[in-house]
Amino acid sequence: MSRGMSPIDLRALLDESLPLATDADTETPSPHSLFTPTNHRLALDPEVTVVRGGRGVGKTFWFRSLLDDDLRRIAAEEYEIGRLTRISATAGYGAALKPKLYPGPSAMHQLLESGAHPADLWNSVLLVALDVPELRELPTWEERVQWTRENPDARDAAVAHADEAARKDGVTRLVLFDALDHLHRERAQADRLVSGLLRLALEMRLSTRNLRFKVFIRPDMFESGGRHFPDASKLSTNAADLTWSTTNLYGLFFHYLGNRGSADRSADFRAQRAGWRNETADRYLPPAGLLVDAEIQKGEFTRIAGPYMGANFRKGHTYTWLPNHLMDGTEQVSPRSFLSALRRAVNVTNDEYANHDHAVHYEGIRQGVQAASQTRVLEIREDLPWVRTAVAPLEGQQVPIEQSDVIAHWEAGELSQKLEREARRGDVDDKRVRTGPRNPDDYPDLIGELIELGVMRRRKDGRLDLPDVYRIAFSIGRKGGVPKVKAP
Repeated sequence: MSRGMSPIDLRALLDESLPLATDADTETPSPHSLFTPTNHRLALDPEVTVVRGGRGVGKTFWFRSLLDDDLRRIAAEEYEIGRLTRISATAGYGAALKPKLYPGPSAMHQLLESGAHPADLWNSVLLVALDVPELRELPTWEERVQWTRENPDARDAAVAHADEAARKDGVTRLVLFDALDHLHRERAQADRLVSGLLRLALEMRLSTRNLRFKVFIRPDMFESGGRHFPDASKLSTNAADLTWSTTNLYGLFFHYLGNRGSADRSADFRAQRAGWRNETADRYLPPAGLLVDAEIQKGEFTRIAGPYMGANFRKGHTYTWLPNHLMDGTEQVSPRSFLSALRRAVNVTNDEYANHDHAVHYEGIRQGVQAASQTRVLEIREDLPWVRTAVAPLEGQQVPIEQSDVIAHWEAGELSQKLEREARRGDVDDKRVRTGPRNPDDYPDLIGELIELGVMRRRKDGRLDLPDVYRIAFSIGRKGGVPKVKAP
C-alpha cells in the first residue's frame, strides 16, 4: 500500500479520481484535469497546423483547452510557449453544435447537396471566425457560402485586413478544428471536405503572418483527404502526433490522484512524496520522479496494485503488464484505454476483492484490459467499420499466424466482395461511416493498411500478430495470453 494510506483509503481515492466516463465529449477540461505530457508540446505550438491522433489520445481535450483562456495560459507556462498567451482562439468546427460559428453535420450535408464547394464553405467559416460583418449579418450558412462565392475580392481583402489587425494587436488569430469524423457520413464527401480544409489551412500558413489554423485529425482521415490534395505533403512536414509514452500515462494517473479526489484524500496522497507544487487554481503538479522516472513510478504503482500479476514474477509485473497489454501494433496506448482499464480494475476489486491487501487486485487489472479491448473494438468499428469485417474471418484462430493463412481465410470468406458491397451501401448500423480500405481486392495491401492502423503487426519471422487490445475482443487466441472475452 502507499505509505501512510490504507488500501481502503487508497482505493477510495482511485474511485474518486478516475473518470467514470473516459469519452472526451462528456468531460469539460479543467485545471484539475489538465495534464501536460512531454510529448504534446509541439502539438500546441501555434505554427503547427495539423495535429494527428487516433481515438482517445487527447485531440478534443486540447481543442477545448486551447479555446479556454485560463487553460491556454496554464499550458503556455508549463510548456514554456509564450506565444500561447498572445492567441485569439475561435472554433472553426467541433462536436458541439454552434451554428453561429460553423454549420453542423446536417447543414453541412445540405450545403453539399445543394452544390456548395468545400472551398467556399470553409472560407465562409474563416470569415465568420474573423468577425467579417458581411458574413455575421447573414442569417443562414447557405447565404454566407453564396456571398463568399460571389465576392472573392472582398474575401481576400477581409483576410488581409484581419491579418494586419492581428499584427497591430500583437496576437495570432487561431482557428481550431476538431471532430472531423462528424463532417459527413460518405467517404468521398468527407475526403472532399478535409481536402478543402487542408488547402485553406496551408493558404493561411503561407500567405498570412498572423492567421493560423490548427486541425486535429485522425491519421487515416489526413492521409485519405490528402490524396485529393497534392500539396498536403507541405502540411505533413509541419504536423505533430499526439503520442503517449508509458511514463506519460502513469504521470497522468498520478496527476489525477493528486488533483481529482476529495480534498483530504488527494492531500494525503500528495503528502506521501515530497516535491508536489501548487502553481495555480488549486492545481498541483507531481514531482518530477512521478512524471518521468519509470523506476519511481513502478515503486508507487506497486504500492497501489502489488508487484505481480499473480503469485510471482512469472505472471508479469503490474507496472509494465498493464500498458503492454493495451498497446496497439504501433506500440501506442491511448490514455482513454489506460484510464478505462484502471477504472474497471477498481470496480472489480471493490466488488470481488474488497479485503485485498492492495488497493487494486491483479485480476481487476486483467478484467480491465478485457473491457478496454471491447471498447477499443467498438471505437474502431465506428471509425473504420471495414476493419471489423476484415478481422472477423480470423475469429477462433491463434496468433501469431502466417500471412498465407490469413489470406486463405479471407479468400474462403470472399472478403473483397464483402468490402466492396459495404462501400457501395454504407454501413446500415452506423450512419457516420466515412472510410474503407484503399484496395479491397489486394489482400497484401490490406494487411499493410491494418499494420499502419496498429490493428496488426508483423513479427521478425514474418508471421502476423494482433495486439491484445484488439485480439481479445475479436476472439482470437494466443497461447499464454490474456483470455478472450467470453460471450454472455
